[in-house]
Amino acid sequence: MKVIIDRRPIWVIVLVRSLRPIFFLALGFIFWYLINIPTPSGLTIQGQRALALFVVCLILWVTDALPLAITSLMAIVMVPLLGVMDKKAAYALFGNEAVFFILGAFILSAAVMHSGLASRIAVLIMDRFGNTPKGLLASIFLLAAVLSFFMSEHAVAAMLFPIVLEIAKGLNLKPGKSNYAKSLFLALAWGCVIGGVATFLGGARVPLAAGMLKEATGITIGFFEYTMVVFPTVVILLFIGYIGLTRFFPQDIQDIHLAKDVFARKIKGLGKMGYTEYAVGILMLITISSWLLFSRMAGIANIAIIAVVALFVLKLVRWKDIEEYVNWGIILMYGGAITLGAAMEKSGAAAWLANTVIGDWANSPVLVIAVFSLLTILLTEGMSNAAVIAILLPVSIGMAGRFNLDPQIITYAIAIPAGLAFCFPMSTPANAIAVSSGYITARDMAKAGIVMMITAWIVFNIMAKVYWPILGIKI
Repeated sequence: MKVIIDRRPIWVIVLVRSLRPIFFLALGFIFWYLINIPTPSGLTIQGQRALALFVVCLILWVTDALPLAITSLMAIVMVPLLGVMDKKAAYALFGNEAVFFILGAFILSAAVMHSGLASRIAVLIMDRFGNTPKGLLASIFLLAAVLSFFMSEHAVAAMLFPIVLEIAKGLNLKPGKSNYAKSLFLALAWGCVIGGVATFLGGARVPLAAGMLKEATGITIGFFEYTMVVFPTVVILLFIGYIGLTRFFPQDIQDIHLAKDVFARKIKGLGKMGYTEYAVGILMLITISSWLLFSRMAGIANIAIIAVVALFVLKLVRWKDIEEYVNWGIILMYGGAITLGAAMEKSGAAAWLANTVIGDWANSPVLVIAVFSLLTILLTEGMSNAAVIAILLPVSIGMAGRFNLDPQIITYAIAIPAGLAFCFPMSTPANAIAVSSGYITARDMAKAGIVMMITAWIVFNIMAKVYWPILGIKI
């Protein structure tokens, strides 16, 4: 066993180890102070308590002093203890439709990956279209995006990463120096990020936002409806993203025949397509079609859970096969976020906060959309996009009534930009996975990502102004 001796001065060790207790003591004092100060004009006592809890959760989410799931569980407990909501109502929110949809989507995604179907599709497409350097780059970029339409973008990045890594090694690309290698791994990350906002399946943030909206207002966003709103934005960003990849990292390789050897080995290793892959593929097609056609009538969660039951009835997966793929912490986090959002909305704290902080200078619906989408896209570069939604969505929904804005519109303005994190490894697991390769640095990602982030925000707001009215969504 290796013994590590801490040679720092004793006062440094004591200071470092005492910072965490000091932090939580300070946080407790902030909470006590906000609870006990005179209730501000226009705010109820329940709203004041909800706001105090919101501030505490905000600090914990931003600092990551506690796991996101633990902070959310604390919120669920504190809402009834503070008298903001009845305990039955508070705990019932954890059974929100969005939570069960997220659970079902995770399990379905796990089944697709475990069966080998996703890997087979990926290798065959790259082998078919990756005959030139630009063709291979485009196939990785678009493949990552399209797979993220139907699976968690994080799962797609994790699945494609070993393949892209083998390609880079097979082409003898130099880590940190080869422009082509940088573009390959950035294509993987950006494809997942852009594709991940196209449907409810790319990440749990959109179902979270839809669930919070439904609890606050009763308004439901359908699977097909959301995709129709966002899809042109996704297509434009994919086009701009590919142009950016070729401009930021000019091609420094001409021949990629060695990559073909990688694909040949992968295809041989996969063998013939079996019953499980066929069955999982057919079940996913039926499920996605049902979401598109019947989500409003049957409910997205009901369709997801029925599909999950079918997986086990047909013996396509075993429980232990999918356990490692399901992020149980995310499910807990989202249940707590929905509860806290509902508490903020029902107590009037969200509307009061929105009017106090933003109401005096945001003087038009277009400006409100621009401000909230900008805040979202900036915050999501440095913290969990789920936390960003939990922080901003209750406030923005509270703001909607002031400008006669449909709360559904303001939900889009938070949920879509929350997925567009291009700049830093900590922004999203897809970025972190790309940087972990060693072929692209965080600095490379940030330089290209800042341009892409600004572009994404501009494109989103243009589409909100120009395209959304065509669908009958007028700002």
